[in-house]
Amino acid sequence: MQNTLPRATKEAIQEGKQTLQEACGKIKYMYLTCDPDAARRAEAAGVDRIFLDLEILGKEERQGHLDTVVSHSSLEDVSRLRAAVTKAELLVRCNPVHPGLKCEIDRIILDGADVIMLPYFKTAEDVRSFLSMVDGRVKTVLLFETAEAVENIDEILSLDGIDEVYIGLNDLHLSYNMKFMFELLADGTVERMCRKFSDRGVPYGFGGVAKIGEGMLLSDDVVAEHKRLGSTCAILSRTFRNEVDASRPIDDFAKEIDLLRNREFEVSLWDDARFEENRQRVISAVAAIVESKK
Repeated sequence: MQNTLPRATKEAIQEGKQTLQEACGKIKYMYLTCDPDAARRAEAAGVDRIFLDLEILGKEERQGHLDTVVSHSSLEDVSRLRAAVTKAELLVRCNPVHPGLKCEIDRIILDGADVIMLPYFKTAEDVRSFLSMVDGRVKTVLLFETAEAVENIDEILSLDGIDEVYIGLNDLHLSYNMKFMFELLADGTVERMCRKFSDRGVPYGFGGVAKIGEGMLLSDDVVAEHKRLGSTCAILSRTFRNEVDASRPIDDFAKEIDLLRNREFEVSLWDDARFEENRQRVISAVAAIVESKK
């Protein structure tokens, strides 16, 4: 499912008559934080969404052995971030469906979230309950991150009230007993899911994006896969928070976002052959990474 542009559109972009965003829509970049000051800096740098993660139920058990972030945020952070963010959307990931979720959702909406994301669901009934609790008051995002959700994808996508979907590669690769989250990109699972989402006309994204030139799987190639697959959003990885070793510490946030945008522009001018070359490079790189983990 190559996401290429017509020649006339490419020429219009190159001549400055049309922007990349006008031509094919830019990727929405999401920045994970509960810190109002960090949220302001990210917004000023051009981040599209501030992502507050309130999920805690079951997450430590699932991901505690991985080098991933387990939320220590609280409901009080919703209003604090709402006061700090004026242009970017505020997305809040709630807990999975549980007896207290309706009260949690009501509070999240009352305190100013623009979007609510449901994590770790498995059935259409889980999703139906969540959508009923939100009741159209804010936008909804479903986070596909269980094998059961993938198995039930058609029934889930038949429900009304789903505004966006996202593929959570961390938990989903664990659900399939894989060693590296981007195995799901290399083996075609992400592409098959994206086709389902595209057929339903629902915007979608997947995984995380590191700084250009960084990442175990090079960010440059991951951005190209987002564009090839028609993805409209991506979470910025921990390299954007200086939380992992990186060759280039974040000194100028806006410059790092510009580097991502420049890569989007570059790959949007590719033909099908260039996208296929990048896809094959991703498959080879993932295979090497998986082999190194054995």
